[in-house]
Amino acid sequence: MIEFQPMTANIGAEVSGVDIGKPLDAEQVQTLREGLLKHMVLFFREQHISDEEHVAFARQFGTANMPPMDTSGSPVHVLDQTDPKGEGGDQWHSDNTFMKVPPMGSLLRAVMLPEVGGDTLWANMYMAYDSLAPWLQRLCDELYAEHDLTMSVTKAIDKGHRMDLRAMQEKNPPSVHPVVRIHPETGRKALYVNRSSVTRLIGLSRRENEALLPLLFDAVRDPQFQVRLKWRVGTLAFWDNRPTQHYAVADYTQRRKMHRVTINCPAEIDDGVPKGPGGVTGADAPAEKAAARYL
Repeated sequence: MIEFQPMTANIGAEVSGVDIGKPLDAEQVQTLREGLLKHMVLFFREQHISDEEHVAFARQFGTANMPPMDTSGSPVHVLDQTDPKGEGGDQWHSDNTFMKVPPMGSLLRAVMLPEVGGDTLWANMYMAYDSLAPWLQRLCDELYAEHDLTMSVTKAIDKGHRMDLRAMQEKNPPSVHPVVRIHPETGRKALYVNRSSVTRLIGLSRRENEALLPLLFDAVRDPQFQVRLKWRVGTLAFWDNRPTQHYAVADYTQRRKMHRVTINCPAEIDDGVPKGPGGVTGADAPAEKAAARYL
């Protein structure tokens, strides 16, 4: 029987009673889906599976979302690092929010680990939104943000990774999403801005952006909203990318190899386009000349 052991009061649970290397029945899939909605990130220990089994497990919850920064053609994105500082993971973020349809979920598996360090943290962005003053919540409900991959790719290039920035920009132009995202399954509001991708708030002046964006970025940093995982080889983390952010601690100098698969939600549940209050999407953002009414 599948059981969930909460890791903190507000986010994260360790899962027992399931072998993710084997096909799941419909009841098991539904139980895990419900657990994911409740806990936002699930941790599976002692799951020594192959890449093929990793992909098969992920596809029971959605369709593969091909990683835009990996040209291998495989849904498995390999993160192999020994000098991770400044490469982007060591900053609070949600995966690939620069995409028009960001992935619903990510499934990350530890393949090789340093002797010490390399933990990952996740944060509950429902609580980040709830922590804002009511007047600030009302303002955020009406705002839109531009998400761009340029910052993340530039960091990778600066660290020596070979990437064609121009080609990637042409393939993935900036996307605009609501600052507050309504979760299509829970109906709850989550703050949907992150330092890795968001360049500006639409319709605000540069000075207004400089004042407001850092405040919204930093709402994630309260430890009450977070859970921290110490990895072991064979651990797999499965998180809902819509109401969470995560942070990879860059405190190691030995090799750390992780395999990640990202997925889109089944279309009948969620088409994947981030929606704000009232069902608005980035297509509903005001023209640039418009000013935010509260500022």
